[in-house]
Amino acid sequence: MRRVVVTGMGAITPIGLSVDDFWDSIKHERTGFAPITRFDTTDYKAKLAAEVKGFDAKDYMDFKAAKRMELFSQYAVAATKEAISQSGLEMEKEDPFMVGCSVGSGIGSLQAVEREHQRLLEKGPKRVGPLLVPLMISNMACGNVSIQFGLRGKSLNVVTACATGTHSIGEAFRSIQCGEADVMVAGGTEASICPIGIGGFAALTALSESSDVKRCSIPFDKERSGFVMGEGAAIVVLEELQHARKRGANILAEIGGYGATSDAYHITSPAEDGSGAARAMLQAVREAGIQPEDVTCINAHGTSTHHNDLFETRAIKLAFGKHAKNIRVNSTKSMTGHMMGAAGAIEFVTCVKEIQENYIHPTVGFQVRDEELDLNYVTEGAIREPVDYVISNSLGFGGHNGSILIKKYREE
Repeated sequence: MRRVVVTGMGAITPIGLSVDDFWDSIKHERTGFAPITRFDTTDYKAKLAAEVKGFDAKDYMDFKAAKRMELFSQYAVAATKEAISQSGLEMEKEDPFMVGCSVGSGIGSLQAVEREHQRLLEKGPKRVGPLLVPLMISNMACGNVSIQFGLRGKSLNVVTACATGTHSIGEAFRSIQCGEADVMVAGGTEASICPIGIGGFAALTALSESSDVKRCSIPFDKERSGFVMGEGAAIVVLEELQHARKRGANILAEIGGYGATSDAYHITSPAEDGSGAARAMLQAVREAGIQPEDVTCINAHGTSTHHNDLFETRAIKLAFGKHAKNIRVNSTKSMTGHMMGAAGAIEFVTCVKEIQENYIHPTVGFQVRDEELDLNYVTEGAIREPVDYVISNSLGFGGHNGSILIKKYREE
């Protein structure tokens, strides 16, 4: 199999509108939680979210192009611009049919549906906007990225709920491995902080109803009560190793392995024994050609819901046995909230930065230990130590499990 490396990254997040700003916020343990500003939350149970702040699409793309995109697509295009810029990829020097795109969104545009449904009710079907469908459907993030940057190769829109970002990067990795592409632009995007989005997840009892910005998204804490909706996008440029070397690219990290399984258990709850997620992690470890004991850090899905954090803990124990107690397990969602389809992608970016800087960020806000959740959740501040291998986990409604093992790049 061909080796696959990371050469560029981009991010639009609730705690920074670039990878550098995002990472600076991570290292300073800043959180993105605040009262929702997009609509009146008086009648809503959940009143906090992690909104992207200060984003203006015109800073990243042509104004006319931006008008034909919903927010989730705009975020994806903006993050891609940064990722391609960092990678130094020059499309005029590439075979465009060997540069593909794997950018997913778990939901697409709920805002477009809300807006046009209201118009339908008030003015009738003849007044529904002609661009409703191409604005709302989730594949348009991938489509717009491909159009904006001239990517004519394999084009994928993976939709696996909260595992979307991880699976999008994993499937891009596979596409390069087997020779379908030399380069893949990959990641996830989401923008669902709107009335039906918040109302729907709250009705599912998935959202935290806390009004305390310091105690709303608290993964692995005994007092956790649900996740906080986040938004944004994260995009990475993946390349076949020799392709990257030939053009003199700066290699940030390497993907060692990828695992994907299904719990085949429940539409919203992970398998209680953690067996599906455990298998995905072990698949990634085996493909990387390392031993489970070589893994010292896991960026957990860590949503701050009762079931996820408990069952993911069980999965880590099942996969790693006694070694699980030695693994640093952290949750980026303790600062960004749950970025849904973008979550796995921004957590992949986090893992690359942790490898580069030998820095494991803490799970912010943790105070109260849960008896069964007895792993090292990095609750006493950041850990500075060599990081050679990191696993990033994502678990999605429907039983989708995805694990990617990222490793420090070394020439062999």
